[in-house]
Amino acid sequence: MDTRVRFAPSPTGQVHIGNIRTAIFNWLFARHTKGRFLLRIEDTDLERSTEAATKALLECMEWLGLDYDEEILYQSKLSDDHRKAAEGFMAKGLAYRPVSTNGQPPPIIFSIPWDTSNIPAVRTVGPAEIELNSESPVKIEQGGVSFAQTTKKGTPLERSACLAGFLDLRVIDTSGNCVFELNKEIGPILEGKASFSFDSCSKLCFTRREVFYKDIIKGELAKPLDSMKDLVILRGDGSPIFHLANVCDDITQKITHIIRGDDHVENTYKHIFLFYALGHAPPAYGHMPMIVNQSGKPYSKRDGDAFVGDFREKGYYAEAFFNYLSLLGWSPGDDREKLSRKELIELFQVERVKSAPAQFDLNKLFNMNGLYLAELPPNLFTALAWQFASRCEWAPGIDSKFFEKVAALMQSRTKLLSHTNSWQYFFTDKFEYDMKSVQKLLSPAPVRGALATLCERCLALEAFNETSIEAEIRKVEAEAGIASGKLNQPLRVAVTGCTVGAGVYETMILLGRERSIANIRRALSLDTGAKE
Repeated sequence: MDTRVRFAPSPTGQVHIGNIRTAIFNWLFARHTKGRFLLRIEDTDLERSTEAATKALLECMEWLGLDYDEEILYQSKLSDDHRKAAEGFMAKGLAYRPVSTNGQPPPIIFSIPWDTSNIPAVRTVGPAEIELNSESPVKIEQGGVSFAQTTKKGTPLERSACLAGFLDLRVIDTSGNCVFELNKEIGPILEGKASFSFDSCSKLCFTRREVFYKDIIKGELAKPLDSMKDLVILRGDGSPIFHLANVCDDITQKITHIIRGDDHVENTYKHIFLFYALGHAPPAYGHMPMIVNQSGKPYSKRDGDAFVGDFREKGYYAEAFFNYLSLLGWSPGDDREKLSRKELIELFQVERVKSAPAQFDLNKLFNMNGLYLAELPPNLFTALAWQFASRCEWAPGIDSKFFEKVAALMQSRTKLLSHTNSWQYFFTDKFEYDMKSVQKLLSPAPVRGALATLCERCLALEAFNETSIEAEIRKVEAEAGIASGKLNQPLRVAVTGCTVGAGVYETMILLGRERSIANIRRALSLDTGAKE
């Protein structure tokens, strides 16, 4: 069977890095297996779903090169199919409507099956007992079994679970007598024609069953039926709940593998029953670990940029971002961290996805982005840099050829494309100085005197090149009693207004003699707070 996977986001806001990583892993899996990668927009939450969110999602996917096969499926267009499925459950006795308590139409509730003989995903665990708080009644009705246990503080803790969780149930009173056997009354109870309540009970005795499956990533997972409840699948107003719509659409799209975040593990236990109720075996499931911060907590906006759009606006390169997220929770089995898209496709195996949470390291992504930018063809880097630089106030009217030269000089030093806003000193004389650096580096009188002397020496230079500039700097340093090389950083601040950038000699040559000297003199005119 051909692999068919899907990315099924809800368009209710910005695209979180965790969601897009899910898309990337599904895309890699589909491309590795030569299968199909489908996109489904789960827009049944009509109040929160917006066209703007859908547009933002599609833009993020296009930016990252996540192309999809077949037409987009919009879940809201299949609502009639979802309703028919719910009504089909009602007709087969697999679902029920509770009695309305507020005069409004009640929802349709799917009943976890009492008879699991045709469900291979359910197995018998064995005898089980639950000690009860005898002061609270035990209630048995169509919606399940309700009771209370006793906390360590001696207070009642209310609990309830589906009927299917209590095969062979016997209710034992405080005298040790069995006051009720569920198997004898299960028919009328399932039909909603009978209910029971008992006081002064000491324990519940039953045969425990559990639903289980082999998770591709996490291994075998299981959940006792006595910890599950029947689930609402259709609201009273006729709108489908996520669980039903999700499963119906997976069947419609013939999905073979569902790879999603491990916050959906609990949903999977429920969905397995829905698949079988609809006459289909469940697809293979794999639940990816969550993305966490340095403290091991779920990564959120409080930890920094958390949405794909934020990273794009900051100037992260799409391939670098794709590469980093591809290795966040998955490894090809060696120490390589920088891999081409082709390599990622060839190497990706969902079985190698780690089950432990993946820590998001912004510094690592930042450095990886710098590596990618440094290796870009010069013309592509220049074009990308201009996309960001063109937004700056100093951009209008600048010479494109000169911009190419600046981009060539700065490419290996640029970690983010948005850092082009710091290139302003190449294009305007009105750039701002970092005053903390000015006060720290330009305050000493020997430094100020040396820079003033250097301006005069540069004017007299026959050739304004790296060799001649460096030679004059060394001479001026020696004359001023400044250690060799110690004038370079003050000179950089004087010429560019900042402490980082390309080599100061290369920068001065690109700026030219007149502009370099003018910048130094302007810097010397600033108030450094120094006392002469």
